[in-house]
Amino acid sequence: MQPQAVIFDIGNVLIEWQPERFFDREIGEARRRALFAAVDLHAMNDAVDRGGNFTEVVFATAEQYPDWHDEIHMWHDRWIEMAAPEIPHSIRLLRALRAKGTPVFALTNFGVQTFDDIAAPHYPFLSEFDRTYVSGHMKTIKPEPEIYAMLEADCGIAPEALIFTDDRQDNIDMATQRGWQTHLFTGPQGWADRLVGAGLLTEEDAQ
Repeated sequence: MQPQAVIFDIGNVLIEWQPERFFDREIGEARRRALFAAVDLHAMNDAVDRGGNFTEVVFATAEQYPDWHDEIHMWHDRWIEMAAPEIPHSIRLLRALRAKGTPVFALTNFGVQTFDDIAAPHYPFLSEFDRTYVSGHMKTIKPEPEIYAMLEADCGIAPEALIFTDDRQDNIDMATQRGWQTHLFTGPQGWADRLVGAGLLTEEDAQ
């Protein structure tokens, strides 16, 4: 079945999301490894993605780990430097699909404040989706089935008519279980090829 709508993840699909790379640059790899071993920063981020207040969650974590207070605050104060740079070819694919009249959605694990107040103003293309499903607003995250079900109910498109790309296998696996067409994102060219193969774009469109 030719897809009726295309769903993009955002982190590592449209915008690089590499906190470890940021901290390697700022404090060195050895100290970064020690930080991430001592503090579960990804769990902290999941709490934000589930709808927790960004500032409150990060500052509370910093208070719990006084030896790493300054480094944890960097997650808050310099967050946009971790969510960078944008991936230009993926953005071109988003725009090419919309130019063809294909509905394009975002389904992303993202905090309310980090998306609405930081990322969206910094990256104007994030306003170009036909529908945007942000986990912080939905109070559930991928790969929990609830977030997929909420998208299905809202858009009204049959699962088998959706095609979804994400860089995490567990998120792809859940979408596949629900009957979605899927593509594990490892780079924009592979995604471009998949969209051409699905009949949604020509090779010229997908450049």
